[in-house]
Amino acid sequence: MSFDSYKDQVVMITGAASGFGELLARRLAVVGARLVLGDRNASGLAQLAGELREGGASVVAQACDVTREAEVKALVEAAVGTFARLDVGINNAGILTPMKSFIDTEEDELDLSFAVNAKGVFFGMKHQIRQMLAQGGGVILNVASMAGLGGAPKLAAYGAAKHAVVGLTKTAAIEYARKQIRINAVCPFYTATPMVTASAVGEKSDFLAQGSPMKRLATPDEIVTVMLMLCARENSYMTGQAVAVDGGISAF
Repeated sequence: MSFDSYKDQVVMITGAASGFGELLARRLAVVGARLVLGDRNASGLAQLAGELREGGASVVAQACDVTREAEVKALVEAAVGTFARLDVGINNAGILTPMKSFIDTEEDELDLSFAVNAKGVFFGMKHQIRQMLAQGGGVILNVASMAGLGGAPKLAAYGAAKHAVVGLTKTAAIEYARKQIRINAVCPFYTATPMVTASAVGEKSDFLAQGSPMKRLATPDEIVTVMLMLCARENSYMTGQAVAVDGGISAF
């Protein structure tokens, strides 16, 4: 599938300073999308935005902590204030909680995971949908996880929050299907992003790779390619789906 149809589309990405978000921004800039980027890492975000602008991209970038609804709302408002609309909202910001047994998981870890991974997605969807209703449609993609489709041993807080993302995706997709708003989630297996490689999960990457029929982790580019497909204009009849990108694990 060609991604040239993204030219001049206004695309909002949270968690844009690294990982999937950064790669999405770079690939979309190449095809002429107009970008609205948010991340709590203000310096990393500014560096990325500067590089993209030097390459000729139209970019709005501002610090955004997705646990704060006002900041998420402000990012949507920045899209509309600059470009007059919002075509695609990608709720990508997330964190990975420490690996520990279910009974050793602390309340503050659960609260933090839900604040970033679930409430952050909810806030994004809420304000993106409001704008898309006003303009007559749009596309939303939420980054969930294979941990949102099945059990996630040693990652109870993370898995619970990602299950919430899948539930929010399906619920909103049904509510707004007749309003020309498509809403899907992508559910990757472990991928070699900085969030994973810098964590305790990354230390177990060789072991985790053996759980995949392909016997390897995903690359960020493989996941981003699916994300772009899910949001593409041509993919106009797909909504309410939680799409596994897992090297075949869910085929068992």
